[in-house]
Amino acid sequence: MSTNTHPTGTVTETIQPDTEQAKQIAEFIVRDIRSDDSLRATADAAFWKRINPTETQLWIDSGDIPTIDSLWNAQFSGLTTNNSLLNQEIQRGNYDHLVPQAAKLLPGISETARVREIAFILNVRHALKLVDRFQCDVSVELHTDVANDLESTLAYARRCHKVCAENFVVKVPLTPAGLVAIKQLSGEGIRVNCTLGFSARQNYLATQFARPAFVNVFLGRLNSYIEANDLGSGEFIGEKTALASQAAISAWSENKPSRRTRQIAASLRDATQLPLLAGIDVITMPPDVARQAMDVLYDPWQSQLQHVHAAELAPNVDREFVSVDKLWDVTDLERQFVRAAAEKQSLTPRQLRQMAVDHGIDDLFPQMTQEQLQTIADEGKVPVHAHWQERIRDGSLAIDSLMTLAGLAAFAADQSQLDRRIREQLA
Repeated sequence: MSTNTHPTGTVTETIQPDTEQAKQIAEFIVRDIRSDDSLRATADAAFWKRINPTETQLWIDSGDIPTIDSLWNAQFSGLTTNNSLLNQEIQRGNYDHLVPQAAKLLPGISETARVREIAFILNVRHALKLVDRFQCDVSVELHTDVANDLESTLAYARRCHKVCAENFVVKVPLTPAGLVAIKQLSGEGIRVNCTLGFSARQNYLATQFARPAFVNVFLGRLNSYIEANDLGSGEFIGEKTALASQAAISAWSENKPSRRTRQIAASLRDATQLPLLAGIDVITMPPDVARQAMDVLYDPWQSQLQHVHAAELAPNVDREFVSVDKLWDVTDLERQFVRAAAEKQSLTPRQLRQMAVDHGIDDLFPQMTQEQLQTIADEGKVPVHAHWQERIRDGSLAIDSLMTLAGLAAFAADQSQLDRRIREQLA
């Protein structure tokens, strides 16, 4: 067990990967996980094989085994989970019996550390059940408490990787600490899914600086932001961003096949979005979207990689208060910053943030007060634009960085519910 004191004074207790305690926990996680009911018969793949002649990989965004069972076929190749989806599984009570058993492996640590460790155990065990059932890659998200904690992120990611190196992809959020951790983990051969990305520039930075296996654009949330704030219909905003991000990361890594970062289009709301994303590296879709697709899509997809969607704001919207172009453009100044950061052999999260500021990019990792962070959390996944438009206008905040903070806060809220259930079982 190691302790890490943050600049805020918070102390985090973390079990390190190469300890006897970590080994015992890993053995507990995998105990009796292998079963005789691994999925053999799959759903009909004919629809998906016909509709998707592109190179796009299709994943399902769910952790619910019966639901995935009803859709799974040979055209699907991966699963994504997150704190919200895991919380849904835990709240069903399927893992309540494991909580007191897991607690016996964790003597002499604080309650906060014990709950975080048990959450890790349940998370990884459920992901392992998904691997066992569907024999595919599964993206596994870390506890939100460590999103801004470099050392804890490294420890948990390494432990997660050790449990199932072949099929686990560790999800780490796009924060300064997350990016520094991803760079180190990628150098160790650990596949990372850099999550909570909302723009081409964010993912360009992640790709060139940290070289994760995957980056994301949560495109449905971008569309919702524009629509919910009466800035426009929201149509094509997220799709244009996702395709621009694919182009940005592909242009950098096209001559580096061994280090190729792949683009995930995530947070889909409707099956009609699928053909608009054809050709992108990966689409991960909620089960409802997958089911809807079989009812409403008929024509085979055509690659959209060379297409630029017309994403417009409402005529009465002052673009200076939105700066929507930052979602899909990567400026020369941003490229200079990324090159400079990538050339550094070693950077701390604070140094990475400061480098962005020194290059005049204050809005990439914005400084926020605790009160502002609480406001973002209270607003939910889609922030209220009017509350932030002055900062967006003055360049100290942008839609992408605001949405990353909002996404992290939303996941933290679900993580808190999960942690609460663990505490109830420990009482």
